[in-house]
Amino acid sequence: MPIRIPDRLPAANVLSQENIFVMTETRAVNQDIRPMRVLLLNLMPKKIETENQLLRMLSNSPLQIGVDLLRIDNRPSKNTPQSHLEHFYFDFDQIKDQFYDGLIITGAPLGLTDFCDVVYWDKIEQVVEWSKSHVTSTLFLCWAAQAGMKILYGLDKRTRLEKLSGVYEHQNMGQYEPLVRGFDDVFLAPHSRYADFPLDLIQEKTNLKVLAGSEQVGMYLAVSPDRRQVFVTGHPEYDPDTLHQEYMRDLAAGIEPMMPANYYPDNNPDKPPRATWRSHGHLLFSNWLNYHVYQLTPYDLNTLSAAGDTLTKDWED
Repeated sequence: MPIRIPDRLPAANVLSQENIFVMTETRAVNQDIRPMRVLLLNLMPKKIETENQLLRMLSNSPLQIGVDLLRIDNRPSKNTPQSHLEHFYFDFDQIKDQFYDGLIITGAPLGLTDFCDVVYWDKIEQVVEWSKSHVTSTLFLCWAAQAGMKILYGLDKRTRLEKLSGVYEHQNMGQYEPLVRGFDDVFLAPHSRYADFPLDLIQEKTNLKVLAGSEQVGMYLAVSPDRRQVFVTGHPEYDPDTLHQEYMRDLAAGIEPMMPANYYPDNNPDKPPRATWRSHGHLLFSNWLNYHVYQLTPYDLNTLSAAGDTLTKDWED
């Protein structure tokens, strides 16, 4: 089944060239089917690049998915044309009375910024609180995972001494849990963050079930007991060269970053990196859409706010 996006969104051409079935809104309105409604709160500076990455992940599913784009920072963007933002993105006031099957909140380059100094922190809190009654399942990525844990669990921000950048091994710790169904016992995923997620801290201070992680990277994947909040501390959506672009950017800025670990062949930045996490990324998003969105969401989304505990399933299901 196709992913349904606005007619002129740049991702439409990018995904079509990759032989991904994309359906424009004009064609979709003539079909008698209710697509899954997914809202994407895009906090990344290069919004078009992030749109392409996440829509690519969402497309690998038999479900038809309609995607709305949300922004909460109205300051001029240095990396995305204003015309693109005005044409394709909603403000929160425009969608706050609507209901969604899924919500994705992206990472943001705010790893060294205190939450109280984030200019749109109050809006992040508003969206996360709103999602409790208006969204079946929310997926928090990277910085958003740290922000979500602060809002939902009161977990204070923890920062690493050095940035965690590279591709790392993770252990699958969620035997029989649907979100990691089909995962290998050990799998790879990229990280690019200062945030710290110690396994013992997450297990002690929250009721989250940790499904994947390692001593080196800490918690990678965790889910709330009702499966309505999913936290991913890495970037399974990244393109093969995204870490390279970040590394080159930081070098040009004189930051003297560490070379991304386990990324370049022979640790040589002149050699093109290879994506070793793509299959895991697609599987993670497919499992989220299937088990945490499609199989939990009501057919009539307007009844979601009244659904409450009816969406909850026991871990053993």
